Amino acid sequence: HVQLVESGGGSVQVGGSLRLSCVASGDTISRYCMGWFRQIPDKEREGIAAIGSSDKSTYAESVKGRFAISQDHTKETLTLRMNSLKPEDTAMYYCAARRTFCNGDYCLKDVSGYEAWGQGTQVTVS
Repeated sequence: HVQLVESGGGSVQVGGSLRLSCVASGDTISRYCMGWFRQIPDKEREGIAAIGSSDKSTYAESVKGRFAISQDHTKETLTLRMNSLKPEDTAMYYCAARRTFCNGDYCLKDVSGYEAWGQGTQVTVS
């Protein structure tokens, strides 16, 4: 069973950049589809980027062209590079892993299909 720990959040000005990392332990991420989600208080968790074992990625429209998801199987690390940040990107960001197959937007919408979650890292854009 994989365990996930995020880092890299913080406060940044509008238009700035951040890089989030998610380090896995207990299992190899090559056996999982990985995703990044975000959540603000009183709102549902939103899938923003996902990547499969073949490195095929998918993005929410709200972040497409600004965010990039990648993974390094040798370091068991998932990364989210965030550029051109906007105030509406302010949220708690979570990485997640699932062994069940998903494809395209379903990887972003099927939140309950992810079986492992990190504790989250806060991103604040102002």
